[in-house]
Amino acid sequence: MNQTIMPLSLADFDYDLPPELIAQSPLAQRTASRLLVVGDGHLEDRCFADLPGLLRTGDLLVFNDTRVLHARLHGVKDSGGGIEVLIERPIGRHEALAQVRASHAPKPGSRLLLGDTLDVEVVAREGEFFLLRFPGPDDLVDLIEKHGKLPLPPYIQRRAEDGDEARYQTVYARKRGSVAAPTAGLHFDAALLEALRIKGVALAWLTLHVGAGTFQPVREDNLAHHQMHRERYVIPADTVSALTTVRARGGRIIAVGTTSLRALEAAAQEGEIIAGRGETELFILPGFRFRTADALITNFHLPKSTLLMLVSAFGGMEDMRRAYAHAMAARYRFFSYGDAMFILRNDTL
Repeated sequence: MNQTIMPLSLADFDYDLPPELIAQSPLAQRTASRLLVVGDGHLEDRCFADLPGLLRTGDLLVFNDTRVLHARLHGVKDSGGGIEVLIERPIGRHEALAQVRASHAPKPGSRLLLGDTLDVEVVAREGEFFLLRFPGPDDLVDLIEKHGKLPLPPYIQRRAEDGDEARYQTVYARKRGSVAAPTAGLHFDAALLEALRIKGVALAWLTLHVGAGTFQPVREDNLAHHQMHRERYVIPADTVSALTTVRARGGRIIAVGTTSLRALEAAAQEGEIIAGRGETELFILPGFRFRTADALITNFHLPKSTLLMLVSAFGGMEDMRRAYAHAMAARYRFFSYGDAMFILRNDTL
């Protein structure tokens, strides 16, 4: 493991967030968000539209092109009780791991009627998730897209609306498979991407399908005992080539989102980044030695979350504490529909 064990507890990643700072809806324009620049012990308040001015010709941005599924389904158990199902991730063409919210957990062998149409079998329980088998010859992802609803995060206290169909997807979303958006990418629109290309900033793509486990709380005070959720990723050969080229030319690699960074680091665990498919349960804590990105674009993350731990590893714990305190004092908007940070890598432990 490319990580030095540090004596950390869950309390090291806690903070008190005023509920009114949790963004419940997106801004009218994607690039209208604020951008907090963090690096070298300094903080700077900017706008996301200023991003081209923070980058240099020859830099490379790495995006996650996953697309959010209609992964939330409602229905009833065969006993008649109401349920809500949130797909964690598809497994093959007909089965999926899922969270099932019900007054009493369904038992293996029982059946669920989802979307008034889908007769789904509960195959087994796997920890906090259930293995479900969907009916018929149709591909599972096609069934979910037809019968499910867009799954907004649990801290957005409203139902998904028509506008969320576009705004809770990145403008470059292509590969279906996530149950949560890679939210750092929500700030980019077509005009900003074109401005970056004109400046000479290269763009590259990978895919990491975000699972519902990203919202699961860390329950172990001793972080060494936490079991990270597993996610699937693909690193194309073209992206590996782009990474190699920018390094050879002295440019910087900027990961757009924690999902992009996690995929890059997972693919680089043996040294060089390897193209191809994989699964990762990489749990990044302060003390981790990053091999890939020089900077990270990311939103603000939940207290006590694995994502806050990752950005604290990347940007330095003290710098992140100062940044979050500043963001709350300056009334930044938090979480998926909130504002963003541009973090320069801090290699000091």
